[in-house]
Amino acid sequence: MSCPNDVKFSKQAKEIEPLEQAWHEWERNRELLVETTTLLSDPDPAMRAMASEEHTQLTDTLSHSLSTTFPTLLVPPSTTNHLSAIIDIKSGVGGSEASLFLADLLRVYLRYAQDMKWQADVITKNVSDNGGLKDAIVEVKGLGAYDKLRWESGVHRVQRVPATDAKGRVHTSTVAVIVLPLMEEDTSGDELFSMDDVRIEVMRARGAGGQHVNKTESAVRLTHKPTGITVSMQDERSQHQNRRRAFQVLRARLMDRKLNQDMENRRSVRRDLVKSADRSDKIRTYNYAQDRVTDHRLGLSLMNLTAVMEEDGLYEFVHALQKDYDEGVMEDMIQDSS
Repeated sequence: MSCPNDVKFSKQAKEIEPLEQAWHEWERNRELLVETTTLLSDPDPAMRAMASEEHTQLTDTLSHSLSTTFPTLLVPPSTTNHLSAIIDIKSGVGGSEASLFLADLLRVYLRYAQDMKWQADVITKNVSDNGGLKDAIVEVKGLGAYDKLRWESGVHRVQRVPATDAKGRVHTSTVAVIVLPLMEEDTSGDELFSMDDVRIEVMRARGAGGQHVNKTESAVRLTHKPTGITVSMQDERSQHQNRRRAFQVLRARLMDRKLNQDMENRRSVRRDLVKSADRSDKIRTYNYAQDRVTDHRLGLSLMNLTAVMEEDGLYEFVHALQKDYDEGVMEDMIQDSS
C-alpha cells in the first residue's frame, strides 16, 4: 500500500511533466539554432537560404516558448478546474430590448457549451411578453466549465436599433450575468451550510403550467439565514425536484461566496480576477451599428459581432482574459520572490 507522501509526490511529478517536456524542447531548439546560425555564412547560396528559413522558424518557436508556453505552465494549477458551472442571467435596463438580448446571449452560451462538449441544460427561465426572457438559469456540466465561463460574470451592454423603433434610434440595454461554481449532486453541503440555517418554504407555483401547477404546493423557496441568500424554484413538476434544484443553486451561490472571500485574501487574484469580473461593472459592449464587440476589461474589440453572437468569437475573449489573468499571476509570483 502506498503511503500519503508517495501519492503526493506522484501527483506533483505528474503536474510538472508538461514543464519538463517544454524545457527539453526549448533546449533542443536552442541547440539547433546555434547550429543553424553557423550555416548562415555558408559559401553555398542554397544552404544559406535553407539555414535562413530554419533560423527564422526556430527563433519564432523559441520566442513563443518564452512569451506563452513557459508563463502558462508556470502558473499554479487552478483549484476550480474540476467544477462545472451555473449561469444566472437577468435582464437589466432597457425593458423589452433587454429581454430580447438576454435570449440572444443565452443562445451564445448554449452554443459555446456545445462546442466545448459540455452538457448544458436550461433549468429555469421566465419568458417576457415580447418573446424574450426576463431571466434564465443554465446548468453547464463539464471539466473546466466554471474556469472558462467565470469571465462572463458582469454587466453586458447592447446598443442596437429595436425592430419596433420606426425612427431608427439606437437603444442601450443591459443584461447581468453571474457565473457560479456548480457542486456535484453527491457532494455534501455540510462544509458550506448547516441545514439548521436553512428555512424551507413550500407554496403553490404561479404562472403558466396548467392545473397541476396551480393545485399542488410544488414550488420551493430556501432562505439561508446567516447570509440572507434566497432561492426560489418552481419550474419542475414535483416538490422533490424543485427542492433538489433549489439546494443545488443555494450550494452554488454559497460556494461562489466562499471563493470570492478566498480571493479577497489573495492580492493577485483580487487585482486580476475580482476587478475584471466585478458584477456591478460593465464588462462588455455589443454595438450592432458598428458591428463591434468590446471587452472593457482588456480594451479588446472584435470587429465582427456576428462571429461572437452566431459563431465562435467568444473563444477569443475567453482566451484573452485567461491569458491576462495568468500573466498577472506570474507578475505577482516574480514580485513576491524578489
